[in-house]
Amino acid sequence: MKIKVLLYDIETFPNIGYTWSKWETNVIKFVKEWELASFAYKWLGESQVRCLSRRTYSEKELVVKLRELMDEADITVAHNGDSFDNKKARAKFIQFNLKRPALNRSVDTKKIAKSQFAFNSNSLNDLGETLGLGKKVDTGGFDLWLGCMANKKNSWALMEKYNKQDVVLLEKVYDKLKPWATNHPNMAVLAGKIGCPSCGSENTQFRGYTVAIRKRQRRLQCQDCGCWFKGGLEKSV
Repeated sequence: MKIKVLLYDIETFPNIGYTWSKWETNVIKFVKEWELASFAYKWLGESQVRCLSRRTYSEKELVVKLRELMDEADITVAHNGDSFDNKKARAKFIQFNLKRPALNRSVDTKKIAKSQFAFNSNSLNDLGETLGLGKKVDTGGFDLWLGCMANKKNSWALMEKYNKQDVVLLEKVYDKLKPWATNHPNMAVLAGKIGCPSCGSENTQFRGYTVAIRKRQRRLQCQDCGCWFKGGLEKSV
Protein backbone atom coordinates (compact mmCIF):
# COMPACT_ATOMS: atom_id res chain seq x y z
CA MET A 1 0.00 0.00 0.00
CA LYS A 2 1.38 3.40 -1.00
CA ILE A 3 1.11 6.06 1.70
CA LYS A 4 -0.01 9.43 0.33
CA VAL A 5 1.73 12.27 2.16
CA LEU A 6 0.58 15.77 1.20
CA LEU A 7 2.98 18.65 1.87
CA TYR A 8 1.23 21.98 1.56
CA ASP A 9 1.29 25.68 2.44
CA ILE A 10 -1.42 28.31 2.15
CA GLU A 11 -1.28 32.08 1.70
CA THR A 12 -4.13 34.37 2.71
CA PHE A 13 -5.32 37.88 2.07
CA PRO A 14 -5.76 39.96 5.26
CA ASN A 15 -8.87 41.15 7.03
CA ILE A 16 -9.71 44.72 6.01
CA GLY A 17 -11.11 47.37 8.32
CA TYR A 18 -10.83 50.95 9.58
CA THR A 19 -9.02 52.00 12.77
CA TRP A 20 -8.18 55.27 14.51
CA SER A 21 -4.64 54.24 15.43
CA LYS A 22 -1.93 51.67 14.72
CA TRP A 23 -1.42 50.05 18.13
CA GLU A 24 -3.77 48.00 20.34
CA THR A 25 -6.84 49.62 18.88
CA ASN A 26 -10.40 48.61 18.16
CA VAL A 27 -11.67 48.23 14.62
CA ILE A 28 -14.14 51.02 13.87
CA LYS A 29 -15.65 49.35 10.86
CA PHE A 30 -14.94 45.86 9.61
CA VAL A 31 -14.96 45.81 5.80
CA LYS A 32 -13.92 42.37 4.64
CA GLU A 33 -12.96 38.96 6.03
CA TRP A 34 -9.66 37.31 5.19
CA GLU A 35 -9.64 35.13 2.08
CA LEU A 36 -7.58 32.27 0.70
CA ALA A 37 -5.12 33.75 -1.80
CA SER A 38 -3.24 30.65 -2.94
CA PHE A 39 -1.87 27.32 -1.87
CA ALA A 40 1.07 25.22 -3.03
CA TYR A 41 1.46 21.50 -2.60
CA LYS A 42 3.33 18.37 -3.58
CA TRP A 43 3.07 14.67 -2.86
CA LEU A 44 6.00 13.16 -1.00
CA GLY A 45 8.10 11.14 -3.42
CA GLU A 46 7.02 13.14 -6.46
CA SER A 47 9.05 15.96 -7.98
CA GLN A 48 6.37 18.39 -9.14
CA VAL A 49 5.30 21.28 -6.92
CA ARG A 50 2.01 22.90 -7.92
CA CYS A 51 0.51 26.24 -6.95
CA LEU A 52 -3.11 27.30 -7.41
CA SER A 53 -3.96 30.95 -6.91
CA ARG A 54 -6.64 33.59 -7.24
CA ARG A 55 -4.95 34.74 -10.43
CA THR A 56 -6.75 31.84 -12.12
CA TYR A 57 -9.35 30.47 -9.70
CA SER A 58 -12.13 31.85 -7.54
CA GLU A 59 -11.73 31.43 -3.79
CA LYS A 60 -14.37 28.70 -3.73
CA GLU A 61 -12.61 26.78 -6.51
CA LEU A 62 -9.36 26.92 -4.51
CA VAL A 63 -11.10 25.72 -1.36
CA VAL A 64 -12.81 22.83 -3.18
CA LYS A 65 -9.50 21.71 -4.69
CA LEU A 66 -7.71 21.90 -1.34
CA ARG A 67 -10.42 19.82 0.29
CA GLU A 68 -10.14 17.20 -2.46
CA LEU A 69 -6.40 16.91 -1.86
CA MET A 70 -6.87 16.52 1.88
CA ASP A 71 -9.53 13.90 1.25
CA GLU A 72 -6.97 11.95 -0.79
CA ALA A 73 -4.12 12.20 1.73
CA ASP A 74 -3.21 9.72 4.47
CA ILE A 75 -0.94 12.29 6.13
CA THR A 76 -0.72 16.08 5.75
CA VAL A 77 2.48 18.00 6.48
CA ALA A 78 2.67 21.74 7.05
CA HIS A 79 4.88 24.09 9.08
CA ASN A 80 2.79 25.51 11.92
CA GLY A 81 -0.02 23.61 10.24
CA ASP A 82 -1.88 22.63 13.41
CA SER A 83 -2.23 26.30 14.44
CA PHE A 84 -2.58 27.96 11.06
CA ASP A 85 -2.89 26.08 7.74
CA ASN A 86 -5.15 23.25 8.93
CA LYS A 87 -7.48 25.54 10.89
CA LYS A 88 -7.66 28.13 8.14
CA ALA A 89 -8.44 25.40 5.62
CA ARG A 90 -11.20 23.94 7.80
CA ALA A 91 -12.68 27.41 8.33
CA LYS A 92 -13.03 27.78 4.57
CA PHE A 93 -14.42 24.25 4.14
CA ILE A 94 -17.30 24.93 6.51
CA GLN A 95 -17.80 28.48 5.18
CA PHE A 96 -18.41 27.08 1.70
CA ASN A 97 -20.63 24.26 3.03
CA LEU A 98 -18.18 21.51 2.13
CA LYS A 99 -18.16 18.20 3.95
CA ARG A 100 -15.33 17.35 6.26
CA PRO A 101 -12.48 15.60 4.40
CA ALA A 102 -11.48 12.04 5.27
CA LEU A 103 -9.61 11.57 8.53
CA ASN A 104 -5.86 11.85 8.10
CA ARG A 105 -2.90 12.39 10.40
CA SER A 106 -1.33 15.83 10.63
CA VAL A 107 2.42 16.36 10.99
CA ASP A 108 3.51 19.85 12.06
CA THR A 109 7.23 20.38 11.45
CA LYS A 110 7.27 23.40 13.76
CA LYS A 111 6.06 21.20 16.63
CA ILE A 112 8.84 18.68 15.96
CA ALA A 113 11.42 21.48 16.00
CA LYS A 114 10.08 22.96 19.25
CA SER A 115 9.73 19.65 21.08
CA GLN A 116 13.08 18.08 20.15
CA PHE A 117 15.54 20.95 19.75
CA ALA A 118 16.52 24.38 21.07
CA PHE A 119 16.94 26.42 17.91
CA ASN A 120 17.05 30.19 18.24
CA SER A 121 14.06 30.33 15.90
CA ASN A 122 11.59 27.71 14.71
CA SER A 123 10.39 29.63 11.66
CA LEU A 124 10.58 27.70 8.40
CA ASN A 125 13.06 30.16 6.90
CA ASP A 126 15.40 30.12 9.91
CA LEU A 127 15.30 26.33 10.18
CA GLY A 128 16.13 26.08 6.49
CA GLU A 129 19.12 28.39 6.85
CA THR A 130 20.34 26.87 10.14
CA LEU A 131 20.20 23.35 8.73
CA GLY A 132 21.75 24.34 5.42
CA LEU A 133 18.66 23.43 3.43
CA GLY A 134 17.88 26.73 1.72
CA LYS A 135 15.60 29.67 2.41
CA LYS A 136 12.32 31.27 1.46
CA VAL A 137 11.87 33.61 -1.50
CA ASP A 138 12.17 37.30 -0.57
CA THR A 139 8.73 38.85 -1.10
CA GLY A 140 9.74 42.46 -0.52
CA GLY A 141 7.05 42.78 2.16
CA PHE A 142 3.33 43.42 2.28
CA ASP A 143 3.36 45.27 -1.05
CA LEU A 144 3.35 41.85 -2.71
CA TRP A 145 0.00 41.04 -1.11
CA LEU A 146 -1.36 44.43 -2.11
CA GLY A 147 -0.20 43.82 -5.67
CA CYS A 148 -1.97 40.47 -5.78
CA MET A 149 -5.14 42.00 -4.35
CA ALA A 150 -4.93 44.53 -7.22
CA ASN A 151 -4.51 41.54 -9.60
CA LYS A 152 -1.10 42.61 -10.90
CA LYS A 153 0.47 39.91 -13.07
CA ASN A 154 4.03 40.39 -11.76
CA SER A 155 2.85 40.23 -8.16
CA TRP A 156 1.03 36.96 -8.77
CA ALA A 157 4.09 35.47 -10.47
CA LEU A 158 6.23 36.27 -7.42
CA MET A 159 3.54 35.08 -4.97
CA GLU A 160 3.27 31.72 -6.71
CA LYS A 161 7.07 31.37 -6.76
CA TYR A 162 7.17 32.24 -3.05
CA ASN A 163 4.39 29.80 -2.19
CA LYS A 164 6.01 26.93 -4.13
CA GLN A 165 9.42 27.53 -2.56
CA ASP A 166 7.81 27.27 0.88
CA VAL A 167 6.72 23.73 0.01
CA VAL A 168 10.15 22.83 -1.40
CA LEU A 169 11.75 24.04 1.83
CA LEU A 170 9.05 22.37 3.93
CA GLU A 171 9.87 18.97 2.40
CA LYS A 172 13.59 19.37 3.12
CA VAL A 173 12.95 20.39 6.73
CA TYR A 174 10.44 17.55 7.14
CA ASP A 175 12.92 14.95 5.84
CA LYS A 176 15.62 16.30 8.16
CA LEU A 177 13.49 16.41 11.32
CA LYS A 178 11.33 13.32 10.77
CA PRO A 179 13.73 10.71 12.26
CA TRP A 180 13.72 12.72 15.51
CA ALA A 181 9.93 12.92 15.82
CA THR A 182 8.43 10.92 18.68
CA ASN A 183 4.81 10.89 17.54
CA HIS A 184 5.07 10.64 13.76
CA PRO A 185 2.45 8.31 12.21
CA ASN A 186 3.96 4.84 11.82
CA MET A 187 4.72 4.61 8.10
CA ALA A 188 5.43 0.89 8.20
CA VAL A 189 2.12 0.08 9.89
CA LEU A 190 0.24 2.33 7.44
CA ALA A 191 1.89 0.48 4.57
CA GLY A 192 1.07 -2.90 6.11
CA LYS A 193 4.64 -4.07 6.54
CA ILE A 194 7.38 -4.42 9.16
CA GLY A 195 9.95 -1.67 8.97
CA CYS A 196 10.98 1.82 10.04
CA PRO A 197 8.10 3.79 11.59
CA SER A 198 9.55 7.06 10.32
CA CYS A 199 10.02 6.33 6.61
CA GLY A 200 8.67 2.79 6.16
CA SER A 201 11.99 1.37 4.93
CA GLU A 202 12.67 -2.32 5.54
CA ASN A 203 16.42 -1.63 5.51
CA THR A 204 16.83 -1.83 9.29
CA GLN A 205 19.57 -3.18 11.54
CA PHE A 206 19.46 -4.83 14.97
CA ARG A 207 21.39 -2.73 17.53
CA GLY A 208 21.03 -4.55 20.85
CA TYR A 209 18.24 -4.30 23.36
CA THR A 210 16.38 -1.67 25.31
CA VAL A 211 15.54 -2.85 28.84
CA ALA A 212 12.52 -2.09 31.03
CA ILE A 213 11.92 -3.37 34.58
CA ARG A 214 10.67 -6.82 33.60
CA LYS A 215 11.38 -7.18 29.91
CA ARG A 216 13.71 -6.30 27.09
CA GLN A 217 12.95 -5.43 23.50
CA ARG A 218 15.00 -5.37 20.36
CA ARG A 219 16.46 -1.98 19.44
CA LEU A 220 16.71 -1.24 15.72
CA GLN A 221 17.97 1.56 13.53
CA CYS A 222 16.80 2.44 10.03
CA GLN A 223 19.77 2.45 7.66
CA ASP A 224 18.02 4.90 5.33
CA CYS A 225 16.74 7.75 7.54
CA GLY A 226 18.60 6.93 10.78
CA CYS A 227 15.51 6.61 12.98
CA TRP A 228 15.82 4.44 16.13
CA PHE A 229 12.87 2.31 17.16
CA LYS A 230 11.88 -0.74 19.17
CA GLY A 231 10.57 -3.93 17.65
CA GLY A 232 10.74 -7.69 17.55
CA LEU A 233 10.16 -10.16 20.34
CA GLU A 234 10.04 -8.97 23.94
CA LYS A 235 11.85 -11.23 26.44
CA SER A 236 11.54 -11.50 30.20
CA VAL A 237 14.72 -10.80 32.16
